[in-house]
Amino acid sequence: MAEAAEEDLSGYRSLGELFRRPLKPWVRPIAPYDMVSPADGCIVHLGRVRRSRLEQVKGVTYSLESFLGPQDWREDVGERGLYQCIIYLAPGDYHRFHSPTDWHIRHRRHFPGSLMSVSPSVVRWIPGLFCHNERVVLSGDWAHGFFSLTAVGATNVGSIRIYCDQDLHTNCARHVQGCYHDLSYLAWAGPAGVPTPKGAGLGEFNLGSTIVLLFQGPRRFGFRTSAGCRVRVGQALGSL
Repeated sequence: MAEAAEEDLSGYRSLGELFRRPLKPWVRPIAPYDMVSPADGCIVHLGRVRRSRLEQVKGVTYSLESFLGPQDWREDVGERGLYQCIIYLAPGDYHRFHSPTDWHIRHRRHFPGSLMSVSPSVVRWIPGLFCHNERVVLSGDWAHGFFSLTAVGATNVGSIRIYCDQDLHTNCARHVQGCYHDLSYLAWAGPAGVPTPKGAGLGEFNLGSTIVLLFQGPRRFGFRTSAGCRVRVGQALGSL
């Protein structure tokens, strides 16, 4: 609580409000790297994407299209490759997530779905778990091509909020599971999309969950952490 903007527990009207609490701005400094962690949590997996298969955990994979839906880009273009990073937020972690780099968000795709646990112990034995759970895909571009951040819901965490998107309503009975709902931000943000600087607040969960980063980058891109490590918002994640 010493990190919270409001340290007094009596200042929170509900448990949910406590979980979503903002922090003092100086307790999560933003590292001077090309990419930083968007959330507090544990790195489940990171590395190159091979043959359009994403790795849930070591040895458990699922298809790129089943997770993101149809895309109008190719896995590998010239000197660029496709990379992924999965961060698990436990119930005790800070539950807001931030921009991992300087990029422009052009599109939102919302997949209604299940709310199964995404704890590492469950992720190991349910293939394609992230494709079954409710999730919100933000996609656009950074300096090196395609960039996306996906907020994946979990048990008791169907409510995902994106600060720039007041039309998003998750965890609603009216949604039909198996479908997805698209919204282009270009109509109101302009042809470049929503400018999102590194470290800026993007959204929040109602409890712990998972963030999945998928992005194109040059072959010289390298991660600055490894699977199993704990990270905090603003900590170095990767660089060119």
